[in-house]
Amino acid sequence: MTNDFHALDDIGWYGSAYLLTMCSMQLIYGRIYTFYPPKLVFLASIFLFEIGSVVCGAAPTSTAFIVGRAIAGLGASGIISGVIIIIVYTVPLEKRPVFVSTMGAIFGITSVISPLLGGVITEKATWRWCFYINLPVGAVSTLIVIFFLTLEPPADRDAKASWKQQVIRLDPIGSILFLPGMVCLLLALQWGGTEYEWSNGRIIALLVVSGVLLILFAVVQHFMKDNATVPTHIISQRSVFAGAIYAGCIGGSMNPLLYYLSIYFQALKNASATKAGIMSLPLVLSLVVSSILAGATTQTIARGYYTQNLILGSVIASVGTGLITTFRPDTGHAQWIGYQFLYGFGCGLGMQQANLGAQTVLSRKDVSTGVSLMFFSQSFGGALFIAVAQNLFASKLVDGVAGIPGLNSEDVLNVGATALRSLVDPSQLNYLLIAYNAALRDAFRVALGVTAFSIVGALLMEWRSVKPRKENQEAKA
Repeated sequence: MTNDFHALDDIGWYGSAYLLTMCSMQLIYGRIYTFYPPKLVFLASIFLFEIGSVVCGAAPTSTAFIVGRAIAGLGASGIISGVIIIIVYTVPLEKRPVFVSTMGAIFGITSVISPLLGGVITEKATWRWCFYINLPVGAVSTLIVIFFLTLEPPADRDAKASWKQQVIRLDPIGSILFLPGMVCLLLALQWGGTEYEWSNGRIIALLVVSGVLLILFAVVQHFMKDNATVPTHIISQRSVFAGAIYAGCIGGSMNPLLYYLSIYFQALKNASATKAGIMSLPLVLSLVVSSILAGATTQTIARGYYTQNLILGSVIASVGTGLITTFRPDTGHAQWIGYQFLYGFGCGLGMQQANLGAQTVLSRKDVSTGVSLMFFSQSFGGALFIAVAQNLFASKLVDGVAGIPGLNSEDVLNVGATALRSLVDPSQLNYLLIAYNAALRDAFRVALGVTAFSIVGALLMEWRSVKPRKENQEAKA
């Protein structure tokens, strides 16, 4: 891509543009799904994602590619929430744990398969087919939704509402404040400490503007009451608030871990990018297994209760993350496989249970907002704490390589992980690897802190069952 576009400076935007629109639109989609037919909104989201994929695949310039990524993010945001909302409309609550957990398992599988498949496609054909391949998949999905999915209208839909009433219900003032506020905040997190110093005027301006806009958004939400993007009666509900904390912590630990584990394997184990993805499989496979297990046990032997999975998942994931912070250049296979397995297993146990909590305690008309809030928290947590990890990593690395003769810290930060060893003579390599490992461990400690904090959300979660109360009373009798 960089060879085709000759725009190396834009490479950071290729991921950021997608993240900005996907994360920022989550809560807005929650409102849209509340009042409009989920089937139509879901189809529109697929269409947006496909349009974005076409623009990316056919992009003649770097700018066009970035625009395509932003459009794809808009569509992906609606698809992510829409999948769970469709489950809400089609599956009774007491049967949802398995379905919701299966979706989490699929997410885990695709998070590993997609980069590997993308590497193969790029090697065998061209990177453009990484985006064109979405077209037949999207076409099949669209046909299935059109012909086989039947959903009842939203519980809060008013077909006779005027255009003015419909616009007011979508909280346009809140959206006008929230979207640019989130974009400014995410840009500050993306650029701070990497593109620019945190003391740079651009970063300070972005943080100030985002702070003002998001405070105003919170004020508007209070006065808009039930017409707010996030009504206060939803976010103040104990299980929803607890679930948002837990989801934010899961995203905030998983994103830095997956990113820096890949760098660890490439830089310290001298693995290729593809092999590094394969070496991350223990984490993802254990996440898949435990996610399905959590759904199955919730629905059967746990009599519909899910809070225990959040607590147990938080503890196991924290132990796994703590062990990952002990990684060294010479860490053996048994350790890096086993520690990843522990973290992934803990994550999988609780990852979808927070979402299930929102579905259990909220009425049908509020579920769309609750579900979107969980996904927003997870996405925002990932964006926030990967920025924190990135800054700690860079700072520690600069300090660590300062004593290595003839080595420029900027070169170490800018070179790819696989090319790290070419920067120094073999006699100095061990010192460089030790410094790099110390920086990685600081990044892993960010994930550890966030994972450990997830216990707060787990303990705050109410002990509620997805099964009807009568059925639970009979089971106890």
